[in-house]
Amino acid sequence: MTFTKTSQKFGQWADSRANTVFGLGFSSEQQLTKFAEKFQEVKEAARLARDKSQEKTETSSNHSQESGCETPSSTQASSVNGTDDEKASHASPADTHLKSENDKLKIALTQSAANVKKWEIELQTLRESNARLTTALQESVASVEQWKKQFSICRDENDRLRSKIEQLEEQCSEINREKEKNTQLQSRIEELESELREKETELKDLRKQSEIIPQLMSECEYVSEKLEAAERDNQNLEDKVRSLKTDIEESKYRQRHLKGELKSFLEVLDGKIDDLHDFRRGLSKLGTDN
Repeated sequence: MTFTKTSQKFGQWADSRANTVFGLGFSSEQQLTKFAEKFQEVKEAARLARDKSQEKTETSSNHSQESGCETPSSTQASSVNGTDDEKASHASPADTHLKSENDKLKIALTQSAANVKKWEIELQTLRESNARLTTALQESVASVEQWKKQFSICRDENDRLRSKIEQLEEQCSEINREKEKNTQLQSRIEELESELREKETELKDLRKQSEIIPQLMSECEYVSEKLEAAERDNQNLEDKVRSLKTDIEESKYRQRHLKGELKSFLEVLDGKIDDLHDFRRGLSKLGTDN
């Protein structure tokens, strides 16, 4: 079996007997490296043990052959020097031992041949699994490159969206400043309206005061002895009337001027409100598109 690192934290190996590929994932690359080293150590130890077992098998077969060669000479010597009974007593244990040794050798040779075939099958399976793992590794490398490209595209898109969000935040801050300006303008409009109402109240008071003048003039006609005083009063009242008329004209001019300013300000305010509505619709459309 061959352990293959398919990534920084994942490794695979194949079991040819079960026709299965196993895989392990690790939390770090150091653990994967340690496991691969230990895997290689165990594999080397198994190979050494297998070689030692083969050497022992060959040694035992050599010993059995040597004992088989020595046994006939001993039997010949016994047959020359001894009787027929002695021949039978000395020959039968040696033959039995040789037969058992030969049977063991045959079994060992059969097992070794079977093991060779099995190892050849395992080697072929390992080659096939190695080819599959190489193909899988190439596919994984291609997929990694594809993921890198997609990640780069997503990162560029993220940067673009961040810049757009910053632009929208700047626009929102501008909208807030415009709202503050509109609030200030509304407060100013309310102040101007209150001043206009005060001016209208003063104008009504002046009109009421101007209604008293004819009554004073009619009283002056009946009061001749107070003519001079009435003339002075009349002069004073005329002066007041002229000043009141002047004040009325000025107040009317101020009122017209204030109305014009108020009208222009309302037009500007309507334009700003329309711009805000258009900008809000654009924001809502942009949010829907996103």
